[in-house]
Amino acid sequence: MPPSSESAADPTRFVLVGTSHPGNVGAAARAMKVMGFSDLVLVAPRDPQVLQRDEAVAMASGATDVLACARVEATLAEALDGVTYLCATAMTPRDFGPPTHAPRDLFASLAPSQERVAFLFGSERFGMANEDVYRCHACLSIPTRADYGSLNLSQAVQLIAYDWREALGGFDVEPRTSDPTLADAASVQGLLVHWQQTMVDIGFLDPTAPKKLLPRLNQLLNRARLSREEVDILRGLARFVGKPRG
Repeated sequence: MPPSSESAADPTRFVLVGTSHPGNVGAAARAMKVMGFSDLVLVAPRDPQVLQRDEAVAMASGATDVLACARVEATLAEALDGVTYLCATAMTPRDFGPPTHAPRDLFASLAPSQERVAFLFGSERFGMANEDVYRCHACLSIPTRADYGSLNLSQAVQLIAYDWREALGGFDVEPRTSDPTLADAASVQGLLVHWQQTMVDIGFLDPTAPKKLLPRLNQLLNRARLSREEVDILRGLARFVGKPRG
């Protein structure tokens, strides 16, 4: 099956070899989409109709367009059309094969290149076959605990996709809340005067011997960088505390 025009425009390909679980395929598509990638190829999946399975669609959670554009190939060679740099993802040490790198270490030098990169992921049960690893230019090993490095397939896709996107320049963080309007110096001093009177009224502050209480409070308020709303709240608290009790 030829690649779609959308995947052809995407310089990065994610290749899942021998995948057996529809949920992992859907979750991998979701992991790719949130990082801005869309070129997904499955090689000899256990279920040839895995892309249409309900669990794959459910786990894609809005990334069904990635599933719709994905293609299934019988062999790895067919999945690598146009690829110029191939990265295996393997946890098992091998005595022969391409050099092993932590993703971020390799990506720092790979990202500025004009290579068309593909990331290979093996099956959930068996990982990557040796012959598939041998055809790669590099082997990626995600740093994990030495005694427990087991990652779900979609988790591995997410980590590689994130590190690769960051190496390519990343995405800007969109602000979720607006920056507060800070109270000006006059407002903060007005609050301090209000507190001073309240502390005198409740007997907490002796105006004839204030010591360094007010300067210390002044410094505390300066460090807090209060907003206008926060000044209003603290003034309201001072009014409540200073209110005569019947």
